[in-house]
Amino acid sequence: MEKIIIASNNAGKLREFRAILEPFGLEVVSQREAGFCQDVEETGTTFAENAAIKAKAVYAAMHCPVIADDSGLMVDALDGAPGVYSHRFAGEGATDADRNAKLLHKLDGIPAEKRTARFVCSLCYLDANGTEKVFSGVCEGVIGTAPRGENGFGYDPLFYVDGKSMAEMTEAEKNRISHRANAFKLAMEFVEDEMSVLDDEFDL
Repeated sequence: MEKIIIASNNAGKLREFRAILEPFGLEVVSQREAGFCQDVEETGTTFAENAAIKAKAVYAAMHCPVIADDSGLMVDALDGAPGVYSHRFAGEGATDADRNAKLLHKLDGIPAEKRTARFVCSLCYLDANGTEKVFSGVCEGVIGTAPRGENGFGYDPLFYVDGKSMAEMTEAEKNRISHRANAFKLAMEFVEDEMSVLDDEFDL
C-alpha cells in the first residue's frame, strides 16, 4: 500500500482524507505520524498559496508524496471573510464554538437571502518526484441562524446545504458534496487522464 502524508494534524481533516483516499488503496498518515513536527507558517494570501507552502515544507523534509489543503469559509455578506483567516477568525487559541459564535454575531440581522456562502478548498499534491499540482473545489450553501448537528468540525454546524447543516450529515453524505471531496474529484480525474495518456503513449 502506497503511503501518502497529509500535511496536517487536524483530526477532522485527517478523518475526511482517510475516508476519501483509503478506498484507492492509499495509506494515509498525518505529518506528525510521519515524523514531521515543525509548525509551518501560512503566509500566503490565497488558499492555493497556503496549501503549496505546507506541502513543500513537508516534502522537503520527508521526500515522499504529500497532500496539503488550505480551506475556509467565504461569506458573501462579509465580502468573502473569513476566507484564508477562517481558522484565526476569532483569534489564536479560539475553539470551533468561538468561531461560530463570532460568525453569528457578524451576521446578526442579515436576512436569509443574503447569507449565501461557500466552502473553498485548494489541494496541493506533490508526487514522489516533487512535481506539484493544485486542485480547487467549492461547496455552495448558506449560513444558518443557529448551529445544528453533532458531526463534522469547524463551521459545519452553521453551513447549510438544501436545508441540512453539514454537521447533520453522515460522513458519506458530506464526502459526496464537500469542497474537499470536489477538489479530490478533480485530482482523481487528472490522475486517470495521466494514466490514459501513458497507456496510449506506451501502448500499455
